[in-house]
Amino acid sequence: MEKPSNLLLKLARRLFENPDNQEKFIQALISPQPFHPCIIWCQNKPEILPFSVEYSLSWQPTFVDRLQFGEKPGQHPLHHQGYFYCLDFSSVFAASVLLTISQPVKLVFDMCAAPGGKSIFTWQALQPELLICNEVIGKRLGMLISNLKRCHISPCTLFNRDSSILAENLPHSCNLVLVDAPCTGQSLLAKGEKAPGCFHPTAINKSANRQKRIIANSSQLVAPQGYLAYMTCTYSPEENEQVCEWFLSRFPQFEAVKINHLQNYQSHLTEIPCYRLFPQDRLGAGAFTVLFRNIEDGQGKELEPEILNDLNIIQQL
Repeated sequence: MEKPSNLLLKLARRLFENPDNQEKFIQALISPQPFHPCIIWCQNKPEILPFSVEYSLSWQPTFVDRLQFGEKPGQHPLHHQGYFYCLDFSSVFAASVLLTISQPVKLVFDMCAAPGGKSIFTWQALQPELLICNEVIGKRLGMLISNLKRCHISPCTLFNRDSSILAENLPHSCNLVLVDAPCTGQSLLAKGEKAPGCFHPTAINKSANRQKRIIANSSQLVAPQGYLAYMTCTYSPEENEQVCEWFLSRFPQFEAVKINHLQNYQSHLTEIPCYRLFPQDRLGAGAFTVLFRNIEDGQGKELEPEILNDLNIIQQL
């Protein structure tokens, strides 16, 4: 059996007081086990489902199915036809905070959109009038465009711009901004994938600083009474709770929203309402999620088409 690194041991002790929980967490990373496949239905489900489905959690939306072990949805013809999108259930957990938004959502902006799973979830859950997807890393754009096209996500506008440029040009214009932040990707280990250096303090601090910059810029897009969702697929507190604490200390017009259906997943590392899924929970590889609301009064700014054109639209779907 692989021996855990000292950095992983230190992280486990920070995350869990109970030694048994520390051990379960470590084992989930050094001896990864498969998770149930998961799909988001992008079109109406067939009357006869082509897959064997697991039980649904109480808060799981009807357009999401967890499948039984052995199912390979990515190889099914319906996948190629855009009927559904395959993803880790951790992403559903993280995006489920959006299910609490009851007001109509006119404009959604996904700041770090590739490969597209959170965008597709949001499109299905909230049915916005317009979805704008941004991906600053050029080599990830092709994957994003391909997934959105295949799943028939429309109307949708795509950008390849830095968050600072978007903050300057689109202030207070969006009802919801998603920040699925780039991170050290520690949960990749729970899926049997590689994430070199993901526990090293230098990598964690570099990632946390980038996340603070992105969330700060993203907050400028949020209209009064609008929402900002922040999520990662990593475990380090520096990239999660500490980013939230930093954000709220500098942007007091935002408050964190309590998510009742995730109360059993409340992080014990902060008093802020934010939620964690760990790989030993056996639902997915892991996620952190929080939903902020801009509590300022006032009206959001109308988004002028010429402003979007000036930002060099990559593609419109």
